[in-house]
Amino acid sequence: MVELRQQLKEPERLDSNFNFMRGIQGEFTQKTIDIRRVARVVAGGRRFSFRITSVIGNKKGEVGVGTGKAADVSSAMEKAFRKAKKNIIKPKLTKDFSIPYKVEAKFGSARIMLRPSAKGRGLIAGSSVRIVLELAGIKNVTAKILSRSKNKLNNAQAAIKALKMFK
Repeated sequence: MVELRQQLKEPERLDSNFNFMRGIQGEFTQKTIDIRRVARVVAGGRRFSFRITSVIGNKKGEVGVGTGKAADVSSAMEKAFRKAKKNIIKPKLTKDFSIPYKVEAKFGSARIMLRPSAKGRGLIAGSSVRIVLELAGIKNVTAKILSRSKNKLNNAQAAIKALKMFK
């Protein structure tokens, strides 16, 4: 009987945790940039899990990138959100939400360049770099991926590294 009571109390605790996470998600916008099925070889064959790369930001100068890996997509997404929340940066921006000067950054094999552009020009960027800059709330920037890397995670991390240079 005691075990049954503990089993009934357990879901309530999880629900309150979930609602807490929902409250945090209210202030940040989350976008998933990459979902991959990855495999690990074990004695009985392959064991599959999912790796999700997620970007969060409040469009007011805060942005973070995180990855999560789990057996199912929803757990991986929650882990990615928590890691992105831990990795939030606040780059120094100009008064019109642009960047102060040109910068280049490299992460892994990914190389990107961020350059301020004229007011009213808007955000010109591609792939995951665009998502990172949008969620940071940055406007009037031209971004270019200089490498041939198509790895969305490395491109997003290079964008974060470039934004860190403005601290």
